[in-house]
Amino acid sequence: MSGIFSLDTLYALGCGVAVGGGLALLIVAVRGLPAKSHAEKEKAGERASELARFMSKRGSIAVCGGLLVLLLTRWPVAAIATGVLVFLWDRLFGGAAEERAAMRRVEALAAWTESLRDTIAGAVGLEQAIPASARAAAPSLRPHLDALIDRLRARTPLPNALQHLADELNDPSADIVVAALILNSRLRGPGLREVLGALAKSAREEVDMRQRVMAQRASTRRSVQIVVGVSVAFVLGLAVFNRDFVKPYGTPLGQVVLLCVCAMFACGFWWLRKLSRIETPERFLTRAEEGALTPRDGQQPAAGAADGVPASPGEALPR
Repeated sequence: MSGIFSLDTLYALGCGVAVGGGLALLIVAVRGLPAKSHAEKEKAGERASELARFMSKRGSIAVCGGLLVLLLTRWPVAAIATGVLVFLWDRLFGGAAEERAAMRRVEALAAWTESLRDTIAGAVGLEQAIPASARAAAPSLRPHLDALIDRLRARTPLPNALQHLADELNDPSADIVVAALILNSRLRGPGLREVLGALAKSAREEVDMRQRVMAQRASTRRSVQIVVGVSVAFVLGLAVFNRDFVKPYGTPLGQVVLLCVCAMFACGFWWLRKLSRIETPERFLTRAEEGALTPRDGQQPAAGAADGVPASPGEALPR
């Protein structure tokens, strides 16, 4: 080995990357990072707890798979790549269960919206229609609707209670329905039945569209899983039964080349995962940051502003 592929050159490149990374971390530590909002901190805590549960289930399997590959091939890069692949298998090639859960949630929301529309048709108010329609709601919505009813019984203003419902559902489709209910609870104008009917129809059309897309992507997702499985099995078979053919990968330079190959495969898997995801709009009915809710210059906050609900119908919803 000579030139750029010599061990001295590779060691020098590694030392340069380590020094550059250390300087970058030092600069970040000195300058600091911007403070996170309360909502971002809650999301980070939820992700951490979800990651802990996920590691308890798949972490041991990934470690065992990596150790098995290390014993068979004596390649540290292949062992690490195998462990990462096993650990992130559902995140890279799964997603079908998550998509089905999202479709069930949107379908349940459409059914509840239709039930609420039909209940309002009986000339009852929105405060009375919500508890009546919650009895026939889907199981995925019942806990959130029961919490909404409990808040209404505790004399929580209807707009604030609906804002809590939107935060618990955490779904862009639910934000549209809840925003219509919040505006009607403030304006008390006619036309709510027509709006709810149109929103329910739009939600069912969204479910139909997702079902068609999911059916088309199922075969592609299965093909990708087969290709990945055959590729990994082929490489492991060569490493076990024909070691002379893959002997160059046992050298330090071969491990670097194998690392580049694994990185290209990882980029391809990430790209396929990104293509297989359904892009959904972001939520717009979100709470304002706590720092933005404090009164300034002796001004008192408007009623409802402390809960992230606009003080007047014409005021824009906070982001």
